[in-house]
Amino acid sequence: MTLYDAIGGEPVVRELTKRFYALMDVLPEAKACRDIHPQDMTRSQEKLFEYLSGWLGGPPLFTDKYGHPMLRYRHLPAKIGTEEAAGWLLCFRQALDEVVEDKAVADMIWPKVEALGQHMINV
Repeated sequence: MTLYDAIGGEPVVRELTKRFYALMDVLPEAKACRDIHPQDMTRSQEKLFEYLSGWLGGPPLFTDKYGHPMLRYRHLPAKIGTEEAAGWLLCFRQALDEVVEDKAVADMIWPKVEALGQHMINV
């Protein structure tokens, strides 16, 4: 069983990304991260959903559309420092805690997410 299956597949990954971006809009600690995103985050939300789908072991939606993720390279135009990464991680952790019912599975996902967030720092 993949992490994708363990958290509930497409509906849960979609809800996770939806909640993540909703939190980014309201948590003051996420302001620096929110500020480097476009005003309308619809496309960002869809791309994160597609990425997480494959990253968690589900359908490789992102790579099917865009090729290799090269996340750090794709994010180079945005200045991502520790404050931006911390805001991103805060939103992801809270969304993960709120959306994923199986806390053991959420706890297995978290270290991978945390490493990903830290890897994106480019300033």
